[in-house]
Amino acid sequence: MSEMMTTQAGEPGAFREFDLGRVPSPSFVVDEVAIERNLKVLAEVADRSGAHVLAALKAFSMYSLAPLVRHYLGGTCASGLYEARLGREEYGGEVATFCAGYKTNEIDEIIALSDHLIFNSPMQKARFLAKCKAAGKQVGLRINPEHSEGEVAKYDPCAPCSRLGTPISQLTPETMQGVDGVHMHTLCEQGFAPLARTWDAVEPILKPYMQGLKWLNFGGGHHITREDYDREALIAFVQKIRATYGVDVYLEPGEAVALDAGVLVGEVLDLPENGMPLAITDISATCHMPDVIEAPYRPALMDEAKQGYSYRLGGPSCLAGDVIGDYTFLHPLEVGERFAFLDQAHYSMVKTNTFNGVPLPTIALWNSETDDLQIVKQFGYEHFKERLS
Repeated sequence: MSEMMTTQAGEPGAFREFDLGRVPSPSFVVDEVAIERNLKVLAEVADRSGAHVLAALKAFSMYSLAPLVRHYLGGTCASGLYEARLGREEYGGEVATFCAGYKTNEIDEIIALSDHLIFNSPMQKARFLAKCKAAGKQVGLRINPEHSEGEVAKYDPCAPCSRLGTPISQLTPETMQGVDGVHMHTLCEQGFAPLARTWDAVEPILKPYMQGLKWLNFGGGHHITREDYDREALIAFVQKIRATYGVDVYLEPGEAVALDAGVLVGEVLDLPENGMPLAITDISATCHMPDVIEAPYRPALMDEAKQGYSYRLGGPSCLAGDVIGDYTFLHPLEVGERFAFLDQAHYSMVKTNTFNGVPLPTIALWNSETDDLQIVKQFGYEHFKERLS
């Protein structure tokens, strides 16, 4: 496996025409036209394949766009109580909830909010099965296919000793008792071929249990809206499983909903030198794009030059590792200059934090067809203070 995750960001598209000075810095700017374009693709896949397509709130939960998402998709998948509540209150449709560990004092509310409860282990399933059945809710078990397709080990749910899912080799009639569906989430920003290989590895082992199942859930990580994704193969794949086993099929795209639909706008604060030109910015990898450090990966810079003036961009925090990466510009940078990182709508907004008191980025909604711009939310000192005591 590689040490660094490869960015899947596409071209800037309409954002190349967006005046970065129109929003405060830093700001997430999301193009609702791009979101709708992605949703139409997902809706077509659902319609032609018969799959239930749910939006993964863990990746993109900008609920001001919930009416748009609700128009095209069948509901949401949640990772716990708060996302389940957001899905039920704002999005409607089905709510499928998976959590690696449910808390006893939250389970009743989660059951009430969810249509499907997916358990990580037979032990958790056994603890809460009776409550779910009494409430008329469907029960799922997450499995670990024990077949790795991940690019980076820490993002691979099938890595050795993974805590996510019941190893498929441990399935028995007892562990499957009361289970309505099986869930597997093994991909991360990947195409169709890894899904097909995973199913080839899983199908022979699951086959004895299929007659008792109502659905299969293939989780997320499918880059269905990427231009080079083999959607025809996915549609045929879902159709075949439905026809062969008489089960419903669920897909839970997250990044695919917001792929190439948002940028993070920043500003140059200072230009020191230490062995190479440096640029201190008001975008912090630590606070605004933690996956840059965690994955790690190098976010794509809008209109980065192949040759010119190179700088190491980093944030304003005191963390020595708050470094975004080395980037090249056509001209020397100036203090106050604006720039933007691509494909930041998913897995950035949902992960921001206020370490060091670094302000959270503004959230703006742009329509690239009408040029209408709305400042959806701005954050201030109170958002920093209210998290503390």
